[in-house]
Amino acid sequence: MALLHLLYKAATSILKPSKPHIFSSSSLFSTSFLITKTPKKFKKKRKKKDSPRTKLVQTQPNLISHFENFLLRDAHFRFLIKTKEFLSKQRQQVLLLDEAGKLHQQLGFPRGRKVIRSIQRHPLIFQTYRHTDNKIWFGFTEFMDELLREEQGIMNELERERVDVVRKLLMMSVNKRIPLSKIYHNRLLFGIPEDFRDRVAKYPNYFREVVEEDGKRVLELVNWDPTLALSALEKEFLVDEDKVKNAFKFPVKHGKELELDVEGERKLNMLNTLPLVSPYMDGSKLDLWTLEAEKYRVGVIHEFLSLTLEKRAYIHNIVEFKDEFCLTKHTYQMILKQPWTFYLAGTEMNWCVFLKDAYGEDGVLINKDPQVEFNEKLYKCAEMQELKSDSYISKT
Repeated sequence: MALLHLLYKAATSILKPSKPHIFSSSSLFSTSFLITKTPKKFKKKRKKKDSPRTKLVQTQPNLISHFENFLLRDAHFRFLIKTKEFLSKQRQQVLLLDEAGKLHQQLGFPRGRKVIRSIQRHPLIFQTYRHTDNKIWFGFTEFMDELLREEQGIMNELERERVDVVRKLLMMSVNKRIPLSKIYHNRLLFGIPEDFRDRVAKYPNYFREVVEEDGKRVLELVNWDPTLALSALEKEFLVDEDKVKNAFKFPVKHGKELELDVEGERKLNMLNTLPLVSPYMDGSKLDLWTLEAEKYRVGVIHEFLSLTLEKRAYIHNIVEFKDEFCLTKHTYQMILKQPWTFYLAGTEMNWCVFLKDAYGEDGVLINKDPQVEFNEKLYKCAEMQELKSDSYISKT
């Protein structure tokens, strides 16, 4: 038994692994000090996905600078335009400076900035003064008062033309009616005066104001005028047929087996392009995703832009009339597919669409409305620090 016990101890001692010696090779070459993770500074940074707020619609080779510059001008004069509109509706056309500092959205100055900085940028337009209550107020200068009277004269002279614009908008709309609030919100786009709601009563043969159950005031068309139901595209077709034929493209899908050359493909695509669909037809009766419906929606956008002062409109202007004009949420993609006629500027979230043919190669409107000429004059005056001559108003 003793012999067996000795043999067992010997066997277990052989099988049991021995502890590494303090000076063994494995301890001399320990890998515990090695860095197993890549340091942050050596990691490849993932490219952030462009935000629709900042991503430009057009890529660099396709940018048309004079269209993009219009948007820069809009941003530069945002305070001027919004404050002009807001002040004009105030009692005695003045505003307490402390109150104005809280109205960054209504007046169009950057949030967190002092409104006085924006006021001082346009010394010929706005002025500040201390009232008898020892508080600082701001309002229009005497020079600006003259400009406002001039603008009012333009509004009065063009009233009949603006009435026709509203009639055409109603004729394009479903059920021939549009909420008055939508026309009012977009009045600057069409040159419609501030008091248009009151002027409507002068034209009972054209308009009827209806108050719906929810209290919404709606403008309704009274009489259909066939002479107005002729779109700008249809008028152009009578003058330059080829130009209108090339205005839009609705490609026909075809196989390679046809082996069409450029001219053959153009003739095939023309089968889809013509005839055009009038924007004055009832678009609600068209099947939503048919070619006919898309041609109708493209025509509506074209006609809508042709009625604006500067032949352009922002996304928020178009979206506001989405229901009235049977537009879809794919309007942006639809316009992108027609680069021969439309130019999209700005960012994907805040884009502006232009009628390209309405502008010359220098980026200047070919036919300027008197209101557009007045606006350009106002911008020039707003940039001046002092009046150069007493006769500047009549000369510009």
